[in-house]
Amino acid sequence: MRIWLNKNFGFSKGEFNGLLFLVSIILLLKAIPLLYSAYKPIEKDDPNLLSRIQNITLADEKYASEIRDRIENPGREDNSKLFKFDPNTLDATGWQHLGLSPKQAQAIVNYTQKGGRFYKAEDLKKMYTISPKMYAKLLPYVNIANQQGDFSKKFTPFEKKEYVKKAAVIVDINLADSAKLDEIKGIGGAFASRIVKYRNRLGGFYKKEQLMEVYGLDANKYAAIESQVSMSAIPLKQVNINTATFNDLKANPYLSYKQINAILQYRKQHGNYVGSTDLKKIVILNQEVIDKILPYISF
Repeated sequence: MRIWLNKNFGFSKGEFNGLLFLVSIILLLKAIPLLYSAYKPIEKDDPNLLSRIQNITLADEKYASEIRDRIENPGREDNSKLFKFDPNTLDATGWQHLGLSPKQAQAIVNYTQKGGRFYKAEDLKKMYTISPKMYAKLLPYVNIANQQGDFSKKFTPFEKKEYVKKAAVIVDINLADSAKLDEIKGIGGAFASRIVKYRNRLGGFYKKEQLMEVYGLDANKYAAIESQVSMSAIPLKQVNINTATFNDLKANPYLSYKQINAILQYRKQHGNYVGSTDLKKIVILNQEVIDKILPYISF
């Protein structure tokens, strides 16, 4: 490279070395920030940072309270006169004598006039118009009279409402409407409505355990209501599987759309079904499904 520079630009060996040194210095200066950021030590948070922040927050709140008092109550604190007082009966003038501004005093009077009560001296803390500094000054002078008598006159004790318990009944799940089903202890209006809808979709119940197929009615709830239900042996609504269409079969909750299509395709290819034995020839119909649908089909 030196030969090329000397040939094209007339650089001597000394000039070339000087140029090379200058380029090295420039590259080094550019690399220093990158090296510093790569190896800069990680600064760790002060372990007492949280407590310091909390102290700052408390100091800010105290300062804000003092500023609020100075704005709302200029010069009054110096002229205040402390005396024993009952915050439940003290009027606005009395609060002002204690060092509160007319606005602050009236806010407390409004509170007591609307039924608010102070039951202990510490209750003064809940009044936002009383700053922590003012609270500390007033606390030794609070003298609350016994409120038991007044309290009993103005407030009535909590009366526990007695809810009417459902009497034990026996309800026929194949004949009852939703209002009758609602009489079952543990069954509300929503479950009663679901039971009726599911019964209509099936075409009637053939065993009480089918209640557990109703949405939300699990084994635990069924165990709680089993003794309150009965079941009439009514004629179930049946569909002739040899003449049924897709719409006729889709209402049955035990059959999926794929299973319905398989039943129709088998009938189309092999003719009418003679009995349940033919259903077993359909691969996607297991014995459990066949047993569930048999009460609701005819041949």
